[in-house]
Amino acid sequence: MNGIHDMGSMHGFGRIETENDEPVFHEEWEARCFALNFTMGGWRKWTIDASRYAIERLDPETYISSTYYERWLEKLVNLSLENGLISEKELRSGKPDAGSTKLVPPFDAAAVRKLLNKGRPSEREVDQQARFQVGEIVRTVTDSPTGHTRLPRYARGREGEILLHHGAHSFPDSNAHGQGEAPQHLYAVRFAARTLWGDQGNPKDSVTLDLWESYLES
Repeated sequence: MNGIHDMGSMHGFGRIETENDEPVFHEEWEARCFALNFTMGGWRKWTIDASRYAIERLDPETYISSTYYERWLEKLVNLSLENGLISEKELRSGKPDAGSTKLVPPFDAAAVRKLLNKGRPSEREVDQQARFQVGEIVRTVTDSPTGHTRLPRYARGREGEILLHHGAHSFPDSNAHGQGEAPQHLYAVRFAARTLWGDQGNPKDSVTLDLWESYLES
């Protein structure tokens, strides 16, 4: 998806400002937003890839004008509405609809902490052999899908070298749309900066991306 979220290598947004000793959360509401996302995700109505895609689908004005956790809150509201966990009326009033069933959250604080420590590995077993080998030169495809993809726009149609084979992992482009995990082999691919940005790239620099097999050509 060529949305406003795909901002890598774009000009005009100014410097990336860093904050020394930056806290995990700047405000209490950010921590609550983080917790709400994990709690609501516990209903298993959407995947992590669908969650990322929901942020990508925010309109450009909202995306640009929102902070990191404001985007998380927007996408959580949208996913909850789309999957019937809340109604428009409940969203407006902040109260449950009359006669609605009260559901017990699937996670408590202890379960969330355990999940954060454990993570959700995406590695899967597949019968297909890997098409590419470490050290091989490959070229990325030039597709511009209308849905979710993890191949950034600036790296499409570029040559790179495979540094590492990660095994097979669930495929985000499928999983984001409820079409199953459809696992594929995943590779770390290094691109020279000048391959990506021409003479403006520093000849000493490179960018390494984790890319699924269907993104790559010999």
